[in-house]
Amino acid sequence: MRLTKRRVSQFYLYRKCPNIHLKEKGSSYTNHDLLFKQLIRYFFKDFLFAFFPNIYEQLDLNSITFLSGEVFTDIVKGSSRRLDLVINMKIKNTESMIIIHVEPQSSIQTDFHERMFQYYSLLYNEYRKPIIPIAIFSYLNHWEQNQFNMKVLDKTYLSFKYHTLHLKKMYWRDYLKKDNPVVAALLSKMDFKEEEKYKVKAEFVRMLWRLQLNEADQRLLYGFFETYVTLTEKEEAKFVESVKEFDHAEEILNIPISYEEKGRKQGMKEGKKEVAIELLREGMPIELIQKTTKITINELKELKKQL
Repeated sequence: MRLTKRRVSQFYLYRKCPNIHLKEKGSSYTNHDLLFKQLIRYFFKDFLFAFFPNIYEQLDLNSITFLSGEVFTDIVKGSSRRLDLVINMKIKNTESMIIIHVEPQSSIQTDFHERMFQYYSLLYNEYRKPIIPIAIFSYLNHWEQNQFNMKVLDKTYLSFKYHTLHLKKMYWRDYLKKDNPVVAALLSKMDFKEEEKYKVKAEFVRMLWRLQLNEADQRLLYGFFETYVTLTEKEEAKFVESVKEFDHAEEILNIPISYEEKGRKQGMKEGKKEVAIELLREGMPIELIQKTTKITINELKELKKQL
């Protein structure tokens, strides 16, 4: 799936306004999981190809349907859960349908494996189809669990497993030859040393140049990457010098993809206006929208009248 300008503006909204809670959770919710959701949703085929090639090869890639708004209510606890990514697909050369559930997790939760089983149960109860569950861990700590067991009186009655992708256990240089948009963005969350940040960015932009994506896709990937990898002025200078050693260095440095670099002035006003409209529709106070977008109060009041 490729991006329209509207999708880019939505990504900008999520990135700049992390306090917008788009799903309920018991603990504080940031925009990390939502950023991952947007990335993988728009590049879902690339995600499977890069990290789960065996699954990729067995599925009909023309049959992808995203099941939006998968909200399940716990009547007893009075809470609701919205699953991050639920995809309906066919197995290749058959009419058999399966569900793929992708759940990004940006913080340690030691009951996460139990929660994945709960999600699996809810999805199966709803659709009665085979389910492939995938968890993406993006936190620093190496805690990882990919199985939930239920044992009673020395007998195991349940053994539930799911796929995991623990980014901080993946060394970034091992993925530089994978010219894949999701890999490019996720370099920002893989294992690298602090002093390597400028090198990671240099390889990231070189990968983008090789991919030859359209500007909207480039902006999404660059926006995701810069959320997690920010350089100091000295590091930016090292980044530029590092890119200059590449073939096609001038073209790579001229990719107009950063909100903070080329193209910032062009379209920024329009982008802020779209963000403001989305926030007004969400019912956010005008004063808070003004702080977020820097649009004047009077302009925001005029925009509100037009809704």
